[in-house]
Amino acid sequence: MKRLLRAVPAGTILVGGGLAVLGLASYVHLAVAGHALKDAPAAYSSVSVLWALVFSVGIGLFLPVEQEVSRLVAARAVAGEGVAPVLRTACLFAGGMFALLVVVLGLAAGPLSRLLFEGDRLMVVALCGALAGLACEHTSRGVMSGLGRFGWYSAQLGVDGGLRMAMAAGLGLAGVRSPVAYALILAVAPLASVVLTLPGALRGLGSGAPVTLRALCQGLGLLLASNLLMQVIVNIGVINVKLLSPGDTAFAGSLLNALQLARMPLFVFAALQASLLPALTRALASGDIQGYRRVLIRSVGVVVLLGVAGGAFAIAVGPDLVPLLFSQPDVLGRAGFAWLTAGTLAYMVASVVGPAVVARGRHAAQTLGWLVGTAVLVAITLGPGDVRLRVELAFAIGSLVVIPVLAPFAWSRHAAPSPSGTQPVVAAGAKAD
Repeated sequence: MKRLLRAVPAGTILVGGGLAVLGLASYVHLAVAGHALKDAPAAYSSVSVLWALVFSVGIGLFLPVEQEVSRLVAARAVAGEGVAPVLRTACLFAGGMFALLVVVLGLAAGPLSRLLFEGDRLMVVALCGALAGLACEHTSRGVMSGLGRFGWYSAQLGVDGGLRMAMAAGLGLAGVRSPVAYALILAVAPLASVVLTLPGALRGLGSGAPVTLRALCQGLGLLLASNLLMQVIVNIGVINVKLLSPGDTAFAGSLLNALQLARMPLFVFAALQASLLPALTRALASGDIQGYRRVLIRSVGVVVLLGVAGGAFAIAVGPDLVPLLFSQPDVLGRAGFAWLTAGTLAYMVASVVGPAVVARGRHAAQTLGWLVGTAVLVAITLGPGDVRLRVELAFAIGSLVVIPVLAPFAWSRHAAPSPSGTQPVVAAGAKAD
């Protein structure tokens, strides 16, 4: 166990504590909603689709802000330069992107609610609130992880998770049967967690050379593309079922529940992911290419162990846990769980290699890898055969093909071992002003 703990980057264990609470909150939230809406499968299907949208489009858009802020802040910290300009520019970017999303969702509220939410436009309002929470959370977390303030990072995760569980339990005990009420939890809890942990993001940032939007977006645009593709691969299955087989409401809800069980290792992996990019960036900024490679190899080893252990558990007990925990029928069986867990393992390995590629300034290469994976996913999803099997295979194979595309860029000595895309990006921002 001690050897395993030494293998992961600093901060992983602290973040893991907060993610454990947040992960538990996901199960509690969905379990309470599943029991409350067990007599209304269409309503639970709407909650499932909203959940998938929040954690595909939302995280796909705002996790890159966290990653790029973390990368730039970590590089500035190594150079002894203040990071307040990074945060100001990131807030401007994230706020503008959220405002654009609200306009788009407002214009599309009618057809979107009919296609995905049984005609309930309030679900679109809940979606906007959840996206606001993600925008604020990921921007603040980028500063916390870049400065190594993983205690505050963990606290934000824990507060978010604790509030989700408390609100879901309260709604369940009160006998609430509204899908909108359970959806709004995804908006209220994140926003409250940001307010309560602001000191961790704002204290002692220091001044420094300005960072323009253009400088921030040099790497962020490609990160947005690759992260959106990543979230499409891991979350689009539920939405695809809703669109390709709209009458199969039971499978849409059960697929989300099965994915939550099959992807249990992802909650632990997220703790590693939060500290991975700053660790790789610091190694490269210090010219320590061997240290960079050690972090990469150990991180891949850790996620393989997590994926195998979590996959064995999900395949063994997943079909029995879905009805027990979520009060929804299991329609996948052990074969379906096997495909989902295989996809989870491949996805985690690809998600370790991706930050290594980004740390070396190869943002376009990461986008290429996830673009190839998404193309494979689309081809399988639109192919012949049973919709349920196609969705399962698309996730597994789409995730797997990303790895051989990214690996050469992460390992090759031709990729600059200096922090290309970190300190040069900051310098570009200063020069542009």
